[in-house]
Amino acid sequence: MARPIDIVIEKVRRTYGAWRRNTPIEAMREDWDNLFWSDATGVVGEPVMAGGVDAMWIVAPGATRERVFLYLHGGGYRVGSIRSHFDLIARISAASGAAGFAINYRLAPEHPFPAAIEDVLTTCEWLVGQGVSLDHVALAGDSAGGNLALAGTLKLRAKGGATPAALVLLSPWTDLELRGKSYETRADSDPIHQRAMLAATAAGYLGGADPADPLASPLNAAFAGFPPMLIQVGDRETVLDDSRNLAAKAEAAGVSVQLEVWDEMIHVFQQFPDELDEAREAIAHIGAFLRERLL
Repeated sequence: MARPIDIVIEKVRRTYGAWRRNTPIEAMREDWDNLFWSDATGVVGEPVMAGGVDAMWIVAPGATRERVFLYLHGGGYRVGSIRSHFDLIARISAASGAAGFAINYRLAPEHPFPAAIEDVLTTCEWLVGQGVSLDHVALAGDSAGGNLALAGTLKLRAKGGATPAALVLLSPWTDLELRGKSYETRADSDPIHQRAMLAATAAGYLGGADPADPLASPLNAAFAGFPPMLIQVGDRETVLDDSRNLAAKAEAAGVSVQLEVWDEMIHVFQQFPDELDEAREAIAHIGAFLRERLL
């Protein structure tokens, strides 16, 4: 009998395996959304425009908009959307009692670096303009979205104003230079992401920009003064060291870091709560962390 994680892997592989070099990006985006879309929670989203950025409130029953997590979806900067991550955001809202706020930031290759980061900043400024203090806002994201959460915090810190109260990072892609040892040590165990694929994805996002720029590879940043972080990552991931190295560097700078490495789990396993007990447990951990940090 197949294990739940093997069922999930096969589900993801069917989507990836259908793509060819000539598959239109629009088709890939639709496939990605369909892979993850679910409205099983019954939560109804409220679309808004946040300073010109397509956005949506995703608020579970009983959650309050006085505490907010701004969720930045993953997808290698080229696929993914509010739709693909709706279910995960709704579940985090229910677990945390905080309102989810998600955006469709601009995607590459049409809008390369730093367009997505600019959209994060615009959204944060819009939230503040709506009377939401960043003291009560967490930035959350998975994979490329975790990168954007870190880059957005860097930009906010550079502006000299308030920064988010916390960061929630799920399998964050923090190093577009791809220097982690896990790109080799986990190559056989990661069923989805290999170094060559990620290198091509990074190049498509950067559009010729320097991957060493801390806004592109936040692992290269200085983290003094950063808010507390919760980092969750699967032990099978090639990007495992992106999380481990981030945690070590942030802790050395005095940042409170909670690093969770989940045995046998794959990239952003939290998106499969119907199949995986671990996904449901991880979401509960996120909820507890946000309840503690978003006072």
